Amino acid sequence: MAQESPTFSPLYRQIRGLLTQALQSGEWRPGEAIPSETELAQRFNVSQGTVRKAIDEMAADNLLVRKQGKGTFVATHHDPRAFFRFLRLAPINGAIESSQSVPLECWRARAGQEVARTLAVEVGSQIIIVRRLLKFAGRPVVIDEIYLRGDLFPGLNLDVLKEQQGSLYSFFETRFGVRMVRAEERLRAVAADRQSADFLEVQEGSPLLSVERVAYTYDDKPVEWRRGLCSTADHYYLNNLN
Repeated sequence: MAQESPTFSPLYRQIRGLLTQALQSGEWRPGEAIPSETELAQRFNVSQGTVRKAIDEMAADNLLVRKQGKGTFVATHHDPRAFFRFLRLAPINGAIESSQSVPLECWRARAGQEVARTLAVEVGSQIIIVRRLLKFAGRPVVIDEIYLRGDLFPGLNLDVLKEQQGSLYSFFETRFGVRMVRAEERLRAVAADRQSADFLEVQEGSPLLSVERVAYTYDDKPVEWRRGLCSTADHYYLNNLN
């Protein structure tokens, strides 16, 4: 049997891989400080500069957060900055609005071909489907249908969702140890059908923004597929390009 040729990886990328493994295993939890660069250099028997380069790259990818004078911490969804990374709707009038997640339904099902392909699971694997309404300043703005890998969210049901406070991603991180580290989105314009119009309190046929998202945890493992319909009567989608 032919062996594959080894692929060269810079040393700092290898250190990044080891640090990511430590995050995956829960050695350092979200919000916790990781060891200093000096300690990590000793642990991995590399230079401090190599460790710093690995950490710089992970900070740029929002896996770690540097805090001046305090050290480096595991990024967490409890940080308000993380909230705005994954929720891009902003009010047209510029006001600061409170948000409220209103769970409507939660049930377990078996993955069909499309869900299985998107979440990288076998057809027939257990999944969880959540339908929720997101309100801003008390007004409905987004209706979401969310598909989750069933093996990663044991015990998740509608009652549990109704008890949670804050963002869903913060809840997933705290309750189930699942942290979303990046997401891919596809946007298009659609017309409101009767059901979405009722939920969002708009006229049937009104323009809506359809946002389809796949969210990934460490090692680019897809764990959530979300399809949302957003009312843009008073909100717009904001994306900072830098």
